[in-house]
Amino acid sequence: HETQTTCWDHPKMTDLFQSLADLNNVRFSAYRTAIKIRRLQKALCLDLLDLNTTSEVFKQHKLSQNDQLIGVQDVISCLTTIYSGLEEKHKDMVNVPLCVDICLNWLLNVYDSGRTGKIRVQSLKIGLMSLSKGLLEEKYRYLFKEVAGPTEMCDQRQLGLLLHDAIQIPRQLGEVAAFGGSNIEPSVRSCFQQNHNKPEIMVKQFIDWMRLEPQSMVWLPVLHRVAAAETAKHQAKCNICKECPIVGFRYRSLKHFNYDVCQSCFFSGRTAKGHKLHYPMVEYCIPVSN
Repeated sequence: HETQTTCWDHPKMTDLFQSLADLNNVRFSAYRTAIKIRRLQKALCLDLLDLNTTSEVFKQHKLSQNDQLIGVQDVISCLTTIYSGLEEKHKDMVNVPLCVDICLNWLLNVYDSGRTGKIRVQSLKIGLMSLSKGLLEEKYRYLFKEVAGPTEMCDQRQLGLLLHDAIQIPRQLGEVAAFGGSNIEPSVRSCFQQNHNKPEIMVKQFIDWMRLEPQSMVWLPVLHRVAAAETAKHQAKCNICKECPIVGFRYRSLKHFNYDVCQSCFFSGRTAKGHKLHYPMVEYCIPVSN
């Protein structure tokens, strides 16, 4: 009020975005983006929300017309149902009014940057499903089902809409360039070329294509690996900073015997003992026996 300036962001959202700047030293864009999205996912408590519940809430709120626009009040009503359900299961972790506020703030930043006060139903669904928890292939299945027609088939236009809504998540973090920019046409083309340019694809063909980690969507499987690696403890010592056990991702050299690197040394590009950055490394997001 004092400066008479308009601020669209909740103070907690501003703090969160400032904290994401610390991650800009991660050299690899897919990891940098995924780690930022993981931090966002946890701040919004969406890492507690399973896909099935998300889907049920959409049904409960009769959000079946994907190309319809819905206003802020309807988004708040949907988010309130989601977070009230989460609060019942996770009393100490979910503050319903705060979560609703910052999740609404995030959805508007991603899907309504012009602040019209409305977002497409499909955008709301894809944003929330992308950050829900669940198995990766199950997530692909849910995303596909959202855009597929009643025949459970998906044409190029529908796939384009799915990829367009999904790519807005890294775009809003300033990370879109690494994923082919906002142009999702090459990704749509590659999916249909892989399926002999048939006019429509089925869910299995979509999942097979997603397993190849197409450029516009690679941040999503990496997000799942980042989440899996968080609690991983590897019985190995980092050759650079000497952390032992290594927690998080472990990188093992394919060129030097017994050369292990922790994720913070790997992401920031530190090396030791004549090991070059371009040497091949294998990544472990869960512990393996040596």
